[in-house]
Amino acid sequence: METSAVVLISTIVALVLFGILNTKWLGKWNSEEKPLPPGPKGFPLVGNLLDLPKPGVLEAHHWLKHKDLYGPISSITVFGQTLIIINDARIATELLDKRSVTHSNRPEQVFAADMVGWGASLAFSQNGDRFRTYRKNLSRIIGSKSAAGQYNDLQEAEVGHFLLHVLDNPDQLIDHIKREAGSIILEIAYGYRSEPSGSDPLVDMVGSVMEQFAVAATPGAWLVDVFPFLRHVPDWVPGTSFKRIARQMRSDLQDVVDKPYAFVKEQLSQGKRNSSLLSNLLDAGDESEEEKLTNKWSATALYTAGADTTVSSIACFFLAMTAYPEVQRKAQEEIDRVVGQDRLPTLSDRESLPYVDAVVKEALRWHPVAPMALPHASSQDDEMDGYAIPKGAMLLPNVWYFTHDPAVYAEPMTFKPERFLATESHVPETDPHKFVFGFGRRICPGRVLADQALFLNISQSLAVFSIGKGTVDGKEVDSAIKFTPGVISHPEPFRASIKPRPQHHEGLLRSISDKYPWQKGDGEALERLRMS
Repeated sequence: METSAVVLISTIVALVLFGILNTKWLGKWNSEEKPLPPGPKGFPLVGNLLDLPKPGVLEAHHWLKHKDLYGPISSITVFGQTLIIINDARIATELLDKRSVTHSNRPEQVFAADMVGWGASLAFSQNGDRFRTYRKNLSRIIGSKSAAGQYNDLQEAEVGHFLLHVLDNPDQLIDHIKREAGSIILEIAYGYRSEPSGSDPLVDMVGSVMEQFAVAATPGAWLVDVFPFLRHVPDWVPGTSFKRIARQMRSDLQDVVDKPYAFVKEQLSQGKRNSSLLSNLLDAGDESEEEKLTNKWSATALYTAGADTTVSSIACFFLAMTAYPEVQRKAQEEIDRVVGQDRLPTLSDRESLPYVDAVVKEALRWHPVAPMALPHASSQDDEMDGYAIPKGAMLLPNVWYFTHDPAVYAEPMTFKPERFLATESHVPETDPHKFVFGFGRRICPGRVLADQALFLNISQSLAVFSIGKGTVDGKEVDSAIKFTPGVISHPEPFRASIKPRPQHHEGLLRSISDKYPWQKGDGEALERLRMS
């Protein structure tokens, strides 16, 4: 009982201190010439804690309400932490692109960064030498079309294998997408070949960790991010289950960082060198502790930079095709006319397939995979449109609204690739690539690879499959157009009918295994490793 009383008293004292600091801090900004952006009135002590998104609500939709109430830029303050909500693409571009030097840091998120361990990653690293090392390592291998071009054959092979998996078991579509995306990234990062069928230990492990990342990194989801002292409260105190969750997530994340690293080291010790990112980094010789860390996390960053976002975008495409058959018909007509029916489209066909390319853009626009992006943080005081942006503020750009602004995109809720095609009477609407891969110094380093993967998956799937509504008891059913909340947003589970197109498309599909034979995976070698 004495310990409980101490904890309770400590908590109350800390809350009071937070309230005092919060009041003084707000008073400082309110007394300055430039106020904070407008927002809802907060309560004493807690500020705008109750204005954070509720569980299960898509964060972008929640924050969009601020636009009508307070304008294109608004703010809330929770226990002294200012959140700047940006519902205007012009403001986001100005602050996050043009003033990237000032607004490219990451906020301190105690749960995800410190307790789970994502603080060592590219996504959460603070500006500095380590961040620059990560960017340099990734830029060298996938930072441009010419650099990413060395993986064209690998991407085409894995997309071909994906098509075969879908042909044989279309009901497991999302699992096949995850396998394909993971296989490509893991071979580029580690030279690791995933198992050709069944489950793969590393693909499954990384997929699970990325699902955890989407939960852990959501701003406002964990009270310990508001009250950092809570991480030191004993586990037996009610309400501290987040500590157990963090420990499990941290253990899983450490396996994803360490096991493939050990796999590459073991391969090199056996004289089995490959052209992977990590193998090239290890060629430099003996590693310092800092180099070991940056080498591990540079390779890990490849997955977070491309794979999970690719999974969401490809899934969005298949969902859209169940609802918009006319789009599918037009794209298939273009493929049949330009490519023919005796081969699959390749990346070299992209410029000759403008409608299919527009489908790729529309898949990215229709539902951005990171609707609120990862939050940025301001490293010094600034101002925008007469409002103060204080040092340490968390900036939340509403990417979903940028791609659904009716002033920019006609019928924004409709999947309409024609919006990106130029005609005598129509000027193409804004390319969503401008927003969906992030901003400034924090732009996604895997964007080229992800974009190429999306084109290959969309064009080749359209070439060989008819995608329609799913069925229940033999009757077609409409899929709900719904998406999950979180930093990375995916379509909610949906039904789809996926069958080979008429004529000889199944034969074309079967020929893929002749061109890209299945190869034994490295799963057993990974499982045999004894972690030191």
